[in-house]
Amino acid sequence: MEQVTIDNITISLAAPVELPLRWVGQEELLQQLLAAWMVIDEKDIPFNPRLIGKPGVGKTTLAYAAAKRLGRPVYLFQATMDTRPEDLIITPVVGPDGKIQYAASSLVSAMLKGGILILDEGNRMSEKAWASLAPLLDDRRYVESIITGLRVPAHRSFRIVVTMNEDASTFEVPEYIHSRLQPQIFIDFPEADEELMILKENLPFAPPRILKYVVDFLQRAHAVDELYSVRDGINIARYALKMMAATGREPMELLPLAVERVLGDEALRYLKS
Repeated sequence: MEQVTIDNITISLAAPVELPLRWVGQEELLQQLLAAWMVIDEKDIPFNPRLIGKPGVGKTTLAYAAAKRLGRPVYLFQATMDTRPEDLIITPVVGPDGKIQYAASSLVSAMLKGGILILDEGNRMSEKAWASLAPLLDDRRYVESIITGLRVPAHRSFRIVVTMNEDASTFEVPEYIHSRLQPQIFIDFPEADEELMILKENLPFAPPRILKYVVDFLQRAHAVDELYSVRDGINIARYALKMMAATGREPMELLPLAVERVLGDEALRYLKS
């Protein structure tokens, strides 16, 4: 575990993540995110963009792909409704010798290493948690740890992106934070051809007719603004294929059952009659 020392206080850093994700979709959205992170003058600072969309449309995948495009280490922080300010910054832990040690969050680790932090589902956090990030999200670019008394400045190469689900807001994000999380990049459900590409990327072993069936199902659901996502489609196809392997039955006849088991009875209305 890597450690750094700041003002005679030793802090253990979190490790970056390696995820099996690849963005298969609109290159324009990737370029919008990369542009938000650009610095075009020594007096310029990067934006702190937020990716907004329904669950399962690929917000985290887009953020990860953009970070990897820049060749930077990627860190992930999963926000929850009980996230505390110290969870976001530095927490005390008891070491093997019984003494108090300090562990940096993935956010602070990214700040110190010049990495990219994906703050996932940020609208689940309370205002108290967001307040601790306010100086990081403006031109001050630092956080303060109440636990250690340290002020931690962000490396110039540090970048952050926040994902937010349109339907999963536990707390209202305060306006002074909204104004710091710009620009807003909206990710909608993919078109049919893009959805098929995503399914092929994730299920290269699936027969084309199964993927086409799932895409048709998803597109009918999208047309009435149903929340079913390509992630749901991947699960439907994967479950049908697993049941085929287990039972020897034809996967096409198992797909309605897979839809029901993954999404419930109400999803059956979007199947072809």
